Amino acid sequence: MSTVTDRPPTVPEAPAPVPAAMRRAAGRKRRVPYLLLLPGIAWLLVFFVAPMIYQASTSIQTGSLEAGFKVTWHFATYWDALTEYYPQFLRSFEYSAIATVLCLAIGYPLAYTIAFRAGRWRNLILILVIAPFFTSFLIRTLAWETILADGGFVVRTLNSLHILDLTSSLGITAGERVLATPLAVICGLTYNFLPFMILPLYTSLERIDGKLHEAAGDLYAKPFTVFRKVTFPLSMPGVVAGTLLTFIPATGDYINAELLGTTNQKMIGNVIQSQFLRVLDYPTAAALSFILMAVILAMVMFYIRKAGTEELV
Repeated sequence: MSTVTDRPPTVPEAPAPVPAAMRRAAGRKRRVPYLLLLPGIAWLLVFFVAPMIYQASTSIQTGSLEAGFKVTWHFATYWDALTEYYPQFLRSFEYSAIATVLCLAIGYPLAYTIAFRAGRWRNLILILVIAPFFTSFLIRTLAWETILADGGFVVRTLNSLHILDLTSSLGITAGERVLATPLAVICGLTYNFLPFMILPLYTSLERIDGKLHEAAGDLYAKPFTVFRKVTFPLSMPGVVAGTLLTFIPATGDYINAELLGTTNQKMIGNVIQSQFLRVLDYPTAAALSFILMAVILAMVMFYIRKAGTEELV
């Protein structure tokens, strides 16, 4: 029989002390990300947070330009502004929603073509999509005054096809006119913000692996089924991003309604611009701006929760 000899317990060795130089290097490495964030944080504080605080202070002031404005915590300005200008709010959301749907309907097929069918023409088509950005937003909108002018080619064609009769019955045009109607404003919004829809869609579609389409075809899926089950679900990040990038600026836009519409087509951006620069009622203008921002933020949060994807939530 063998005997087990008792061995003294081993004492764990104490860890070697970390040199001070290594500790300092590790500390600097941890601070690098925060230092890189400082310029962006400073930019946001100076050009976003500070103006927001100033606007919030302005919205609760009372007075006049001659006597001066003072902070009196007059929150009733919000309610007064909303009850007086709610038609312009509703019109802004209506026009921007229609323009966003049109941008999606036009932009998705084009983005799909660029991503999967353009071949060597891809870069040229992308340049044509981006090219309008090299022209002033104001000039692009003014060009639509010529395109939709009375007696122009577009109006004559629509009139000969009796399309204006249908649009007039729907209330989006007036007789044989397109300019100075809701349709003109919506056309301007759609054209000006279409690239904001196409580019996110193209980026999302371009990332889809073509082997997934081949696998779906090997499983005898029809082209429409492949699109419905594979392509469109995988492109949802681009759809969500594109609709947000289109809807948000279109809601606050005022150039298209100013140049292509009349007083009956004024959007909330036109009211805010007028209150700031013409009426000089700064508290009402600031309150309208905050109401618009709050409503858009609530709508965006709801939309992302319902239709967003993991990359956006």
